[in-house]
Amino acid sequence: METKHPFLPIIIGTDMNAYNMAISFHEAYGIKPILVGKENLSFTSLSTITETIELRSGLAEDAQFADILIDIARKYRAPGKTLLLIGTNDLYVRLIIENAKILREHYVFNYINEDLMNQLQVKSNFYELCKVHGIETPTTFFYDCNSAAPFEEEMMFPVIIKPSNGIEYTRNKFEGQQKVYKVESPKEMHTVIQQIKGGGYRDELIIQDYIPGDDTFMWDSVIYANSKGKTQLVTFAQVVLQEHTVTAIGNYTALITRFDKDMMVKLQNFLEAVGYNGFANFDLKYDARDNKFKVFEVNIRQGRSSYYVTALGHNMAEYFVDDLIYQTDKPVTYLNEDFLFTVVPKAVLRNFVNNKAVLKDIKRLIKKGQYGNPLFYKQDKHLKRKVYLLARQVNYYKKYKNNQW
Repeated sequence: METKHPFLPIIIGTDMNAYNMAISFHEAYGIKPILVGKENLSFTSLSTITETIELRSGLAEDAQFADILIDIARKYRAPGKTLLLIGTNDLYVRLIIENAKILREHYVFNYINEDLMNQLQVKSNFYELCKVHGIETPTTFFYDCNSAAPFEEEMMFPVIIKPSNGIEYTRNKFEGQQKVYKVESPKEMHTVIQQIKGGGYRDELIIQDYIPGDDTFMWDSVIYANSKGKTQLVTFAQVVLQEHTVTAIGNYTALITRFDKDMMVKLQNFLEAVGYNGFANFDLKYDARDNKFKVFEVNIRQGRSSYYVTALGHNMAEYFVDDLIYQTDKPVTYLNEDFLFTVVPKAVLRNFVNNKAVLKDIKRLIKKGQYGNPLFYKQDKHLKRKVYLLARQVNYYKKYKNNQW
């Protein structure tokens, strides 16, 4: 067991995001973090760089979450060791924030307060905030699934339909459930709304203007503000590909870092104005109709594709550690380096990216060796994992061939 550092990372989750955070700690400090999850996932269970995976089936339950984490803290408490807590999905981060008072007796972490979380996570509140602070968003309506009345607003089709409350939506599973719907007519829109209501979802739906453009019109920004609210990192990246299966749409599989100082500062100013701290991950889309970036949402954590930050020498783990353990002050960095982040094989990029200019950049970055896939972390020696990953790469090719978004 690692002893030379005065902290031990406890990462909640067992997915790709948890793996990316685990390798960030391993890269920076040689530490094998403790993972806490409700089920084993191959990303992390077949890994040699995680110390232990603590499985607790009730982890996602409001009533059990804090007790499970207090139990974990008691197990790993040691003199001169601070437990550093990191969440890797929306639900776990929400539960950390809701239980922050009791968890702070056992852990250090850097997340916003509950009030700000609800302003940013409830989309109607978030879009209001954006309006106040001059951030562009797509034309959006909200439909309450408790309502018996049909949705009557005039819309230009196609439109996007998605849940305002993603956590609640995933709890109400139904056959044919999609993460995001793109509908082409009023009739199809009403059918989808009825399906979602029939599945038991009772919160608001977002009904939104579809901004034209393929995956390369999507953009991503990662920002870190320390626990005192001081911004230390701002990035901007163009999405190359996202997942094309209906259950995973919106998960980016490849992106290229870009530099747009005006937009980066605009997003930074927005977060500073609302009093943000911790990692934030914005999803945006470029609207060629009015030449503006429109913000869809902000995740109140690092995203699963945020690993490009670590790959470019701005290790995500170090931001947490320097802030929470060593209280080191850092000047703000506006990331301006070329890098291609991908979790799909090069053949997928070459065959399924239609944007010629982006494809040219992909080839250039691959040729220069300025690309990386965190899942193939060199220090991770597990043979079975390598076999699993190769099978996954083949499967990715099939997925893109058979799914058009």
